[in-house]
Amino acid sequence: MGRESALRPEAIAEAYLAACRAELAAIKPGNVHVHAAGHRMSVADFEASAALSAPPLAAAGARVGARIEGAVAATRAGVGQNTNLGIVLLCAPLAAAAEQPGPLRAGLAAVLAGLDDADAAGLYAAIRLASPGGLGRAERHDVTAGGPPPPFLAAMGEAAARDRIARAYVTGFEDLFATGLAALAAARAAGLPEPWTTTAVHLAFLIGFPDSHIARKFGPVVAERVRAEAEAALGGLILGEGARAALLAHDSALKKAGLNPGTSADLTVATLFLDALGRLKG
Repeated sequence: MGRESALRPEAIAEAYLAACRAELAAIKPGNVHVHAAGHRMSVADFEASAALSAPPLAAAGARVGARIEGAVAATRAGVGQNTNLGIVLLCAPLAAAAEQPGPLRAGLAAVLAGLDDADAAGLYAAIRLASPGGLGRAERHDVTAGGPPPPFLAAMGEAAARDRIARAYVTGFEDLFATGLAALAAARAAGLPEPWTTTAVHLAFLIGFPDSHIARKFGPVVAERVRAEAEAALGGLILGEGARAALLAHDSALKKAGLNPGTSADLTVATLFLDALGRLKG
C-alpha cells in the first residue's frame, strides 16, 4: 500500500487484535500477561475483550464516540467488567484516522480536531458503563455528572494533568509517538525479537512517568514511587531471557502490593496498534 492509502475496516480490526494479543504475550511488570496471574483478572478476559471490541472499534465510517461506546458496551456485555476502557479510548481515534487517506499522524490530528457533541455523548456513555473511576472527578467538565455533556476535548484537557490517556487527546498522542514508537524502534534496532520489543515499550512508559491508574487509586506519591522503583530495578536491564527473573520478581512484588500500572499497559497496546497501522499505510 502507498502512504496515501485508506485502510479497510478488516485490516484495522486485525491490527487491533494483533496489538492486544502481543501485549498479553509480553512480561509487563505489575500488569496482566500470560507469564503470571494477578489482580483477579485473567488473560482470557482480555483476549475475549479484544475480540468483542474489535468490530465496533473498526466499524466503517463510525465516529470516535460511537466506536468507544460500542466497544465498551460489547466488552461489558460479554465479559462483565471493565477490562479495556483505556485501550479503547486510545485506539478508537487511531482506527478512525487509519480510514482516512494520507499520513496517519495528519489523519489523527484531523480526527481529534473534529470531535463533536455526538462524540462526547458516546465517550461519557462508555465511561459510565465501564465505571472505572472515570477520569476522576473535577469541578468543571466532570464526565460522571448529569446534564448536557461537556465538550470532548475540554473534558480531556481538564483531566490531562492527572490522566495520561486524557493527555493524549490534547497533545496529539505525543506519548505514543515520542515514547512508545521510539522505544519500539530502539528495541528492534538492538535486535530484540517479540515479545521483548513489547516489554521494552511497556518499560518505557512504566519508567518514563507515574502511571495514571496507580495515581487514581493510590495517589501521586505512590505512583511516583512505583515509577522510581521500576527505574532503579529495571532501567538498565538488557532485555532477553536473561532478564526474565528480574522482570518476574518485580512483577510479583507489584502484584502482591495490589499495584497495577494499567495505563502503561494501555499505552503499550496503543503503541503497537499505531505501529501496525503505520506499517500498513506505508
